[in-house]
Amino acid sequence: MPKPDMKNSLRKNISPPDKKPLRLGELLLQKGKISSDHIQIALHEQRGGNEPLGEILVRLGFLSDESLASALAEHTGRETVDLKSIAIDPETASRVPHAIAERCRVIPISFDGTTLRLAVADPLDIGSMDEVRRYFPRQIEIEQLIASETDIAEVLEAQARDSCKIDKILQELEGKPPASATDGEEWQHPVVRLVDAILTDAVREGASDIHLEPENSFVRLRVRIDGVLQQKRALHLSHWPQLSHRLKIMAGMNIADTRSMQDGRFYMQIGGADIDFRMAIMPTVRGENIVIRILDRRRALLPLESLGYDAFSLRQIERILARPEGVVLVTGPTGSGKTTTLYAMLKRLSSVDVNIMTLEEPVEYQFEMVRQTAIQDQHGLGFAEGVRGILRQAPDIIFIGEIRDDDTARMALRAAMTGHRVFSTLHCNDSFGALPRLNDLGLSSRMMAGNVSGILAQRLVRKLCPKCKHVRPATAKEEKALNRTSPANLLAPGFAEAQASFEGAMTVADAKGCEHCGHTGYKGRTAVVEILRITPELEDLISSDAPRVELKKQAEKEGVRSMSADGIMKVLRHETSFDELRRNVDLTRMP
Repeated sequence: MPKPDMKNSLRKNISPPDKKPLRLGELLLQKGKISSDHIQIALHEQRGGNEPLGEILVRLGFLSDESLASALAEHTGRETVDLKSIAIDPETASRVPHAIAERCRVIPISFDGTTLRLAVADPLDIGSMDEVRRYFPRQIEIEQLIASETDIAEVLEAQARDSCKIDKILQELEGKPPASATDGEEWQHPVVRLVDAILTDAVREGASDIHLEPENSFVRLRVRIDGVLQQKRALHLSHWPQLSHRLKIMAGMNIADTRSMQDGRFYMQIGGADIDFRMAIMPTVRGENIVIRILDRRRALLPLESLGYDAFSLRQIERILARPEGVVLVTGPTGSGKTTTLYAMLKRLSSVDVNIMTLEEPVEYQFEMVRQTAIQDQHGLGFAEGVRGILRQAPDIIFIGEIRDDDTARMALRAAMTGHRVFSTLHCNDSFGALPRLNDLGLSSRMMAGNVSGILAQRLVRKLCPKCKHVRPATAKEEKALNRTSPANLLAPGFAEAQASFEGAMTVADAKGCEHCGHTGYKGRTAVVEILRITPELEDLISSDAPRVELKKQAEKEGVRSMSADGIMKVLRHETSFDELRRNVDLTRMP
């Protein structure tokens, strides 16, 4: 008998060793979510602490919550869950105290007596699983589903929301005995909870600022939502000293000083996001007036596509951004979204091979790949001095918060003339008004020609609530006003489609009001814009000091859509109401 081939036999019987599973960092690196430098920085941050690597990457801004959740699911072999699209059993969720769920970052979804379906941010946190088990029968099976930490935080806050919460706190302040703390909850003073409830509710409603205004016998609480102030409630004046003291302590102000203007700031984590609050106090004859501005990064650092521009406007903006040098201006009154638009432009241009530097007063939102500097006039760092300093930093793109004086205007133009791209804001009514405004600041028309790339004028109008808006035929007066536009605007891209959206009779939509929009009829805002791209033909007219009428005629020939025409399109598309457009855009100057 031939001898068996022992070598081949061993090859067949010996299976290759199991491939070692990738660690989380290696998996993220392999998928291109992070770089090796990010891992090294996170590992350095991790030294001496117990914070998981994934959470450090999210905290440092290298990774999004959603990407971490997806990677954890793949790493642990579990499924992900979208908490916004599933039904959570309220009875199951209530079995775990809110403080415990918040600390462990879990959401009980459902329980059938033997299996608990649990949304978790960290499936490897064994201690948290043991803590959750205390509130269910022994020997249960836990089915973990991976959710992002932000989604879990938002659901927890929604569960904790109580429409009468502020009323209950006020009753407690009036002398009603405080409710006993739930297991795991720490009792807090009613004033502390009242302030937290006011701030949290304002952030949830999308408010941009909070106004606390003392009157003779009460304190008025108003919040600004979608650019309009709304009164929320009136508090008894006896609560005002404690309330103002609490806010002053949070903002690091002098609680004993009630006769001076004071400014401060503080941070809170709401809905899984760090919210920045800027507080200002103004002494009045009835007491200290407090205004708190809410800076929510999630609402400000948006892509251009999310700001309400249609395809035609986006193409115009892209053509302006494609120029390698020149000044780009965004004009409009305070609160018209100028800075948000410029941030979106910078975000579009930001990359590792571009050096972007900014001068702002103050720096409201911070984002990566951009070197941001705050103006400090008291230390001799103004806009003009700042531009001189930035030019020594070899920038490619410069953002100047506002052109407000002749020195800043000249330095901005000088930077554009030396091959830089400069972005800034200017206070004037429309895009054509920017040119005489720059003349007033000492810039000659010949200097501007060839160095100004584009001017964008905008207003913000409230969008009609999609769930309750009421569509009706336009009245004769509305139809006449909506048809008052020039032939050039009617031929502009998108206008014919908007007019063709109604067959026969022209229709408009009105605000009605429902629970979804807080009974206002409006939900969110959109931009109404006028984009003036400076072409060679317009440059010739600018350099020869042509009057405004000639500039507008040439712009219309080139397809520039006026702000009023852009707004009328949004009315015809039922995105906003005629009254809302008329409130924000001057329709009386239309031809």
